[in-house]
Amino acid sequence: MKKLLAAVTIATLAVSAGVAQAKDWKTIRFGVDASYAPFESKAPNGKVVGFDIDLGNEICRRLHAKCVWVENDFDGMIPALKAKKFDGVLSSMTITPQREEQIAFSKPLFDTPTALVAKKGSGLLPTADSLKGKSVGVEQGTIQETYAKQNWEPKGVKVVPYQNQDQVYQDLQSGRLDAALQDQVQAELGFLKTPRGKDFAQAGQPIPSGAAAIGLRKDDTDLKADIDQAIDGMMHDGTYKKLEAKYFDFDVAPKG
Repeated sequence: MKKLLAAVTIATLAVSAGVAQAKDWKTIRFGVDASYAPFESKAPNGKVVGFDIDLGNEICRRLHAKCVWVENDFDGMIPALKAKKFDGVLSSMTITPQREEQIAFSKPLFDTPTALVAKKGSGLLPTADSLKGKSVGVEQGTIQETYAKQNWEPKGVKVVPYQNQDQVYQDLQSGRLDAALQDQVQAELGFLKTPRGKDFAQAGQPIPSGAAAIGLRKDDTDLKADIDQAIDGMMHDGTYKKLEAKYFDFDVAPKG
């Protein structure tokens, strides 16, 4: 009987410890690279703003949690997530098989293609033949960097990685780059339709990219379930459309 009581006590303590260790998601910290307007950028007052930020704040509202935004270079997002610097990556991160080996993803948030930007009248196209001998800027850690290095660099295109997208545009404007490769919507609204992009244009047709979502640790299945439920709610009750309309006059919702 004593042995039985001891076993029951140990089991009870183990369950209690498990409950005590369960994560309380009253605060959700999102990693963000604030150089990618209109998805995420820095306002004059220092706050991060953009479509991703609005989506994240709405998710937190539905989960009765406080959103905290942690700025981080994009190429360090996954290591920082794994190191628990923050709880999720909400920074226009496209779902790829390589990333899925390391982290989990929420349900998709939007789906936009990739585009090449170059000087007006350059005649450049997003092909290895057209870009051979040219320098193309990309943000480190992005799918655009991976695409350019896999498809163009072996054929004589100089692919130049930068810590953030603002640095890419600075060197494009100064003439140190012949072209830049990034998300099409980001290029259009965050550069081409601004004063700094007046001498540039999209070069050729866009390249399909895939859907972007929130990157999460694989162990945080409870947080993923909560976030997925919040995303479903936004999609179904019209909130997503309202937030989308603040930034775009076209649909960026995930396909399918």
